[in-house]
Amino acid sequence: MRIDLMGCKVDNLNMEETLGVVEGFIHAGTPHQHVVVNVDKIVKASRDPALRQIINDCDLINADGMPVVWASRLLGKPLKERVTGVDLFEALMAQAAKKGWRVYLLGAREEVVSGVARLYPARYPGLTIAGYRNGYWKPEEEAQVVEQIAAARADILFVAISSPKKEAFLARYQAAMKIPFAMGVGGTFDVAVGLVKRAPVWMQNAGLEWFYRFLQEPRRMFRRYFIDDMAFVALFAREWVRR
Repeated sequence: MRIDLMGCKVDNLNMEETLGVVEGFIHAGTPHQHVVVNVDKIVKASRDPALRQIINDCDLINADGMPVVWASRLLGKPLKERVTGVDLFEALMAQAAKKGWRVYLLGAREEVVSGVARLYPARYPGLTIAGYRNGYWKPEEEAQVVEQIAAARADILFVAISSPKKEAFLARYQAAMKIPFAMGVGGTFDVAVGLVKRAPVWMQNAGLEWFYRFLQEPRRMFRRYFIDDMAFVALFAREWVRR
């Protein structure tokens, strides 16, 4: 069941159900786009109608972050659980190795994406990396990037570039790339190679993963967490009044 949270649609699925849906997409063979919705994404979508439309048009939308889950419960639309992009990436890499799905990695710096391409086949024997490319290209090179991805004939595409660029990129080119399942993963590649550490499980469950992230990069993350994302409170209050 798909619910509406402050203008963004979210599929009410747990991790196991999400993996089942993804497998169905891959078996179907036609292009499908995935997105995760967190506090930052909801705030950005409230200010950017084009981004909100891209999110709501996605074939699969998960809640990433406990504040979104808590908000859903308070608004009487309880989500089963959060399905984070990092956790889904890890689970899909494991599934890809078992089921023979081909994976393409796009984004991050060259040393990071190449590190993922090197580490994960060792972690999950049988995993096929159909190709990889860093996330830095000139506008005139974009068509070539799309052609390279299409030629790799991957089953899954992970895109590790920032929002809303990754959502717009996938919405624009999924039909041309013909990837059965394409997913934006933000900074997940940095986590995968150990450049960025995830919060302890207790902090994740307490909804404090964002704060752990802030402590690692306070300069870069201050504006996002303490200025821009504060608008989430107003969006929630507006929704609370309307319910």
